[in-house]
Amino acid sequence: MFLPVSGESICTSCIVQVSSGCCEQYEAKIHLLSDQEWKEELKNLTKLLHRTEELGGEEADVWDGDDAVEEAVWKLQMLYGNGAERKTYEELLRAKPKGKIPTSRIITLKAEEAGALSVKLDPYIRTKRRDWEGGPAETQIWPLIKHVEVTLPKSELIPEGVVLVDIPGTGDFNSKRDEMWKKTIDKCSVIWVISDIERVSGGRAHEDLLNESIKACQRGFCRDVALVVTKTDKLHLPEYLRERKVGNQAIQSQREAVLERNEMIKLQRNRILKEKLKRKLPADSKVLEASNLVYTVSAQEYWWQALLTEEETEIPKLREYIRRRLLEKKRRMVTKYVTEAFGLLLLTDSFNCTENLPSEHLHLSGLRRFVEEKIQLLEKAIEQCFAHISRPLQEGVRNARTSYRRILGACLVRSRGNQGFHQTLKAVCLKNGIYASRTLARIDLNEAITQPIYDQIDPVFGGIFRTGTPTGSALMPHIDAFKHSLQEKMTEIGIRNGWKHDSYKKSFLIQEISAILGGLEEHILRKKRRIYESLTSSVQNDLKPCYEEAAQITGKKACERMKDVIRRGVDRQVAEGMFERAQERMQHQFQQLKHGITEKVKGSIATMLTLASSQGDGLYKELADVKSEYKEMEKLHRSLREVAENAVLRRGMQDFLLRMSPSKAGPPRT
Repeated sequence: MFLPVSGESICTSCIVQVSSGCCEQYEAKIHLLSDQEWKEELKNLTKLLHRTEELGGEEADVWDGDDAVEEAVWKLQMLYGNGAERKTYEELLRAKPKGKIPTSRIITLKAEEAGALSVKLDPYIRTKRRDWEGGPAETQIWPLIKHVEVTLPKSELIPEGVVLVDIPGTGDFNSKRDEMWKKTIDKCSVIWVISDIERVSGGRAHEDLLNESIKACQRGFCRDVALVVTKTDKLHLPEYLRERKVGNQAIQSQREAVLERNEMIKLQRNRILKEKLKRKLPADSKVLEASNLVYTVSAQEYWWQALLTEEETEIPKLREYIRRRLLEKKRRMVTKYVTEAFGLLLLTDSFNCTENLPSEHLHLSGLRRFVEEKIQLLEKAIEQCFAHISRPLQEGVRNARTSYRRILGACLVRSRGNQGFHQTLKAVCLKNGIYASRTLARIDLNEAITQPIYDQIDPVFGGIFRTGTPTGSALMPHIDAFKHSLQEKMTEIGIRNGWKHDSYKKSFLIQEISAILGGLEEHILRKKRRIYESLTSSVQNDLKPCYEEAAQITGKKACERMKDVIRRGVDRQVAEGMFERAQERMQHQFQQLKHGITEKVKGSIATMLTLASSQGDGLYKELADVKSEYKEMEKLHRSLREVAENAVLRRGMQDFLLRMSPSKAGPPRT
């Protein structure tokens, strides 16, 4: 209905974000690369296309057949016209692009109907065929497009608060677009890998995308991954019946064949995906408990229902999934806001309250000492938690030292030998070991040679940053235990010193502790990505000189000479302790996180206690009476807490029933 689709190839050329809002019209904002960002890419594209007179005719033909070269030529011709690929960087800087580029670097499109906006937007975001010529002016600035934001009027299809992001391929040659690709994936709470029924059965593209998605689970905010298999109504019945190897029941119709084939694919792919996730994530991760890791959908059948019912197309399942996730997120957000507002009202009312006694300064002083002791214990607990990564890191470094040559050799060899790999390798070197394309599998030499380390640390790393079931290595349960110990101490002080059960001051302190420590989780998740990527960024930084040297090589046998420079550079850095430095940098990042957590807790709690110890002298007279607002907020807070407790009870009952279900029981004993 809205974004471009194709039965043959990847059809979206850039990241497209779709959400609904308060706007009256359908609106799209097309964000272009800045002038400086495009100059950087232009310089790299012209370096990539540079060749010397030393190349013979046959070598030149091979050079031109390279995938990276084809894409570079295509981009320059699209923006500057035929022959642009033969011009120098300086000549292209003086050349005028074919399309009109606004000074704001943002193009805004609006329409009253979705279909009308789709027609306007299509030329900007649809991938162009490489044999394409002519076309509207909009298509001619495609290489400059960074990303697109589409906003719909309020809609039941995309509830407000849900953002759907179409992320094509596995990255981009442009540094800014590639950085945005990675950051966007890391910000997603759920990742669906979309692959049609034919590709999922024979191609490798969806496997690469699944691998990238699993990495995002480790380093980003992602909590769920699924494979969505599309066009599942496509089936040639005679061929299917001829190849059918399962079941004794005869297939009577196309519909029965489609349903049987879809169920087989779900079982097969679900098992493969779970095995992949188990190798990377803790054994009891929530994503592994999901009943649906694979969906088999058909948009065509959803509209026409010639073979399948609406439910059997599984699109309603995806919609229901989004609805549930949105409700969970909104509940958490509302609880957070109500908790913070409740704390502020409690503080305000405590200034108006006559309950404040001089002795309370002494009680809060004792509480400060208690907090300091507990923060020291928290620091030790975090230290012990992070210590779990040390042994896997050491083992991973040993494995990396023994296997890096084999891995590097495999990365530098292609099925056609050097044919068609000259400039792709040069592109890898220009980007410090990484080549990302919208159409080809991502190449990352830094990640490849550090993979043995990640293979060792992944389950432990996931365990440290897990939520849910507490384990010895998990970080959040230690923070929760710290929170509960403080809240219990405040209650104890209140009872011992005669504060009323509903004391404003006691309630304020308890609420603020929840708000302060609740905000820590997002801080930790933001730091998690930097820690996880510290290994590859360390290796990339150490190998930068050898990549730069290799990128300068031209002429005869350039490909082999580049490979030699890379091999020798990696050997030299490994001998000088490259993997050990990466290990130290990751451990340093963990120490920085520990320090950041304790400093944030100290600062926030110190501020809270300062506010709580204030008598409100000269202030409380000017504050409005907020008793009615306080009672309303207290009622909301209590009802939200009850909802959360009921949800926990429901989940516990569901888990119990699943465990006791006969279908889950083992075979009967004989």
